[in-house]
Amino acid sequence: MFDTSKQRVIRVIGHKNPDTDSICSAISYAYLKNQISDRVYAPRRAGEINRETAFVLQHFGVEQPRLSVDMKAVIANIDIRQEPGVDGEMSLKAAWQHMMDQNIDTLCVIDDEDNLMGLISVKDIANANMNLFDITVLSESQTSYRNLLETLDGTMLLGDPDARITRGSIRIGTSPEAIEELVQEGDIVLVTNRYEAQICAIDWGADCIVVCANATVPQRLLDRAQQSGCSVIQTHHDTYAAARLMSMSVPIRHYMLAEDLATFNTGTPVDEVKKVMASMRHRYFPVLDKEGHYCGVVSRRNLLNMHPKKVILVDHNERSQAIDGLEEAEILEIIDHHRIGTLETSGPVYFRNEPVGCTATIVHAMFAENNVEIPKHIAGLLLSAILSDTLMFHSPTCTMLDKAAAKELAEIAGENIEEYATKMFEAGEDLTGRSAEDLLYTDFKEFAIGEHTISVGQGFFMSKKAYQEAEVLIRSILEGTQERSHNDMIFYMLTSIPDQSTLLLYAGKEADELVREAFHVETQNNSAQLPGIVSRKKQLIPPLRDGLLA
Repeated sequence: MFDTSKQRVIRVIGHKNPDTDSICSAISYAYLKNQISDRVYAPRRAGEINRETAFVLQHFGVEQPRLSVDMKAVIANIDIRQEPGVDGEMSLKAAWQHMMDQNIDTLCVIDDEDNLMGLISVKDIANANMNLFDITVLSESQTSYRNLLETLDGTMLLGDPDARITRGSIRIGTSPEAIEELVQEGDIVLVTNRYEAQICAIDWGADCIVVCANATVPQRLLDRAQQSGCSVIQTHHDTYAAARLMSMSVPIRHYMLAEDLATFNTGTPVDEVKKVMASMRHRYFPVLDKEGHYCGVVSRRNLLNMHPKKVILVDHNERSQAIDGLEEAEILEIIDHHRIGTLETSGPVYFRNEPVGCTATIVHAMFAENNVEIPKHIAGLLLSAILSDTLMFHSPTCTMLDKAAAKELAEIAGENIEEYATKMFEAGEDLTGRSAEDLLYTDFKEFAIGEHTISVGQGFFMSKKAYQEAEVLIRSILEGTQERSHNDMIFYMLTSIPDQSTLLLYAGKEADELVREAFHVETQNNSAQLPGIVSRKKQLIPPLRDGLLA
């Protein structure tokens, strides 16, 4: 049975198009929270990781966080009704009683492996009960004698309770004359205390006689029945009641809805659930788990008990950079080192924002504040994030806190900073087999500035060869990408780590004029050289913002 509590993890996640800081800070902060809290925290990623980050994770033997495509509420965030599934052999009468006891009007029929086989509703049972003239229903449905015994509250005096009824019709034997006229071989005959009628039903080939009103069944009758292969059941119900009840012994599989079932799984978005429920008159809908097994039912009332996904954001607080569906989630914390952006929360949150070069530097400090020892692999991740975000301390965003944290983390991880950083950057700039789109979106962020929406991608390169190859790739798609997007302008920072400079490529109607005025440089062929500019956050975005808001 599905346990919704297992889904109540708190997700720690960075921005879309995640960089090394976004991924490593999410993993590290989730680890820290799990050490100091009894709740369950899990790192997530909001996009595919780049080659630099892949190198880092492999180097320190850490698995990629699971991908989260959005934070929209799904069935797993609802307290579904964990109604047990029922066996298809259950009788209609037993199903009806179960519905009355549990105050539910729909039962889900499952097999031994919890696979959903069909649905049976109160309406289905009522319709079956009204079909008074179907005298062959027991044989057509191959009802077991055990069902018949339970429904009639009867006793099997002769025969096999586990045998099935495979032929014949239901007949009422009021007299020998009636039996001779109506009963055929294989029928099930209801009789009373008239011995002659009982014997006659057996002699005419009945497969079973049901002796009503607890009438006496003499031993010589049982001997006769045994010789003829006729089963004998005794019930306290009179003939009228027994006749009405017999059709209620039919297994529910005979009447259940088995095709075109409206089902949901635990990952179905609640918005989709609401649309389906609005178009159908069912009260309850089956829910399947990730493996396709039945785990409960959901109704409109259950939608009122919503448990939104709980999330901690790291390395961003801009709505445009956040994972889709975040407005439906409950944000618990934000750990970031960027400017305070446009993100709104439904309630108070723990918001830690420090003017350092990397979110990992803040996370490093939080380990010390909580007296939690940093293991080697976590130290390696945090070190990698700092080196990446500060361009090995060359970025103007780098602070003394970043340098001190990196030095301490390098000792724990057993890494030489310069040697390791070179390997990491070289892995990130490898363009083998990469498309222009892959390169553009590897580190790509969107910003809302006044009435404008712009996007800025960035790539860091150690070698001149990779730098030149990247320029060709980005130029080939930038204009077309901007035209197809909702962005007014798109920029790409082609940053040389050795030269500490950026070739800014751009597309958009007013981009050329904006770049010239913001940076006081000459532009050519939708590009501009920006010596000394390597930081998107501190050196590129502020002048662009000032120019757009002027």
